[in-house]
Amino acid sequence: MISADVFDLDMMLTDLAALVEIESPSLDLDALDASAVALGAMIDRHLGGASELISSAAGPHVHWKGGGDPQVLILGHHDTVFPMGTLAKRPFDVTEGIATGPGVFDMLGGIVQALHGLSRLDDLSGVELLFSADEEVGSVHSRELIEGRARECGNVLVLEPSADGGSLKTGRKGCGTFEVVIGGRAAHAGLEPENGVNALVETAHQVLAINEIGRADLGTTVTPTVAVAGTADNVVPAAARIKVDVRVESVNEKDRVERAMASLSTVDDAATVTVLGGVNRPPMPESASATLFPLAEQVSPGISGLAVGGGSDGNFTAAIGVATLDGLGAVGGGAHADTEHVVVATMPARAALVGNLVAAIVGRG
Repeated sequence: MISADVFDLDMMLTDLAALVEIESPSLDLDALDASAVALGAMIDRHLGGASELISSAAGPHVHWKGGGDPQVLILGHHDTVFPMGTLAKRPFDVTEGIATGPGVFDMLGGIVQALHGLSRLDDLSGVELLFSADEEVGSVHSRELIEGRARECGNVLVLEPSADGGSLKTGRKGCGTFEVVIGGRAAHAGLEPENGVNALVETAHQVLAINEIGRADLGTTVTPTVAVAGTADNVVPAAARIKVDVRVESVNEKDRVERAMASLSTVDDAATVTVLGGVNRPPMPESASATLFPLAEQVSPGISGLAVGGGSDGNFTAAIGVATLDGLGAVGGGAHADTEHVVVATMPARAALVGNLVAAIVGRG
């Protein structure tokens, strides 16, 4: 068993600083190229071998194989939600045991911990690493690759940040975004409003209808989050758009919500409604972690697990029937916010957790 005492925390923080200070916002191809090169070099330095950079329209994915028959896929992403230039406003820093900086919690800290944990294993055959470039924008260009490697490996450990207090994530809701486009007809709001079709008024009706689709008793949330309408204060709005966030716990609820959204109809017969999008990440049921979470309990007695509302690439791997355990990354908080942080003292223990869990999966623990 790997002990947390064997890790050099200063070295871990040096590696974390190196990744954070590159900056890797989703869809910024130049930044993601630099991030992938640096991450690949860091993997090779810690684990040996040679990482492969897999090109995609969203940027390069980083893939590493330990050789032998694949048995476990360590899954993560190197893109972040923070735009280029965030680092200048919030540079990487460690103060009073708290590390801060863009992407430090989601999920660069988890990557660093995993590399240090795996580096303590004598034999990495059967182990694969895959860090995608587009998780934060839906994994459109990495999903097929992720699912393919997950099927080959048979077990997936996801390096997304932990839940509160360091808990692992044993289940996740399915999630997605809809966009509802409302069409109307412009007219002068003072001279001839009766000749217009008010898309904003129709939007109000649609927001109320959408808000009724959720089922709290089934864990389903359907939340209108953004609405945009109109061009000027003296013009009847001819168009409007509504963004809707959806979270579901079951495939049945996914199907029901998608049917309900598709069946939206206008109150004003002269208006039009078009529904785009859907639930792009299927639910990750707790049954997906049923074989892996007990192993985590064995190598880290007292660790807890719970189901959470957010989605990850683990949703995809669980949905195709591959054993998946999530939340193996950093302990901290403030994901996607200015308050994002990692509790530094927890990093060695999390590194040991990943290393010991991988050893248990491949039969060397």
